[in-house]
Amino acid sequence: MFSGWGLSWAGWFDNRRGEWWLVAQLLLIAAHLLPIWPVPAFWGLVSWPRLLFALGLLLLALGLIRAVQSLLSLGASLSPLPVPKQHNQLIRTGVYSHCRHPMYQAVLLCSLGVVVATGSLVHLGLFVALAVVLRGKARFEELGLRQLHPDYVAYAASTPAIANHWPGLDWRSLE
Repeated sequence: MFSGWGLSWAGWFDNRRGEWWLVAQLLLIAAHLLPIWPVPAFWGLVSWPRLLFALGLLLLALGLIRAVQSLLSLGASLSPLPVPKQHNQLIRTGVYSHCRHPMYQAVLLCSLGVVVATGSLVHLGLFVALAVVLRGKARFEELGLRQLHPDYVAYAASTPAIANHWPGLDWRSLE
């Protein structure tokens, strides 16, 4: 499963396969370990509402489920880099029939779950930054997918990118 990803030392320096997008993504995901700020007292609360905490955990769980579904659907086409593997298959079934980048959707769902569960403005900023990075990474990835798969244009026209009808995360109208 990990073979053929195209990771190289040179790529980390010159971004030949989109390595910098991956680094930015991983740094933002790791930054979710930062402490919550502001604390609930900032909002005038003794503790964060249990209903919001539970909703956040539900979003986090849904994100993890979507991530597993995405991983299983991709199989040998899986790569952390945005440049597609040379002999990959264009997956359009399962979670890929609902959006073109369900793994990125999963990461954003998990991040949003942390925001809702904690009420942290720091994590809200991380969510927004992650959305920007994943949008850029997806756009970069789609350049390669269009070259490898002539039918990708039709798939892209009919399937949301990351989140259906979310400004910046569904660019079908721009294509």
